[in-house]
Amino acid sequence: MTNTRTEFYNANEAFNYFYKEINENGIQFDNTKALFNVGFTLHNPMNNHITSDIRKWNHFYAESEWQWYLSGDPNVEKLGSLYGKIPPIWEKMADAKGEVRSNYGYQWKRGDQLDFAIKKLKDKKDTRHALISIFDGKEANDRYMFDTPCTCGVHFQVVNEKLNMSVMMRSNDMWYGFPIDQYCFSKLQHMVANEVDIQMGTYYHFATNLHLYENKLIS
Repeated sequence: MTNTRTEFYNANEAFNYFYKEINENGIQFDNTKALFNVGFTLHNPMNNHITSDIRKWNHFYAESEWQWYLSGDPNVEKLGSLYGKIPPIWEKMADAKGEVRSNYGYQWKRGDQLDFAIKKLKDKKDTRHALISIFDGKEANDRYMFDTPCTCGVHFQVVNEKLNMSVMMRSNDMWYGFPIDQYCFSKLQHMVANEVDIQMGTYYHFATNLHLYENKLIS
């Protein structure tokens, strides 16, 4: 891992690189090949479409998920109304009420975390307090058996008069998760930058376990 690349122009460049890197150097881990403690910077976060020939990325779905996050509604029926159907992965995670805790918008609205972060940045641009908690071990219980958010937290910091963002993940699937996650989080960064009236900076993405499921490896 010492030679792993850490700087990328956009998300598509990072996807292409890590898809190959995981295939070639990933370690067998459960039903995946994985790289551990991987961090990298995206210098143009809003260049967030995956255009790789090997991944048929669905912009309409990514935007539907982002709009679902904005609603803060944890019910998968809301996503279904936006996208036209409920993806099976969300149906499997939903509880008896049709709700999930992996709707990141539900998490950042909980306790007014996003409003708090924005206020901190407006009050003091060099604050280190503009942090959103998505998931941590204190919340682990039966509710999270099939619905454990992959993201631990999001941190905003103003550096050289630009809003930088760091996303910290306990687990990130490069094929399914990263293409959608980076789209939604870069949109969040853009939204917060507009609220604070400052230019966007870089997006730093960190995953303690970055992986591909076996059925998505190069055969």
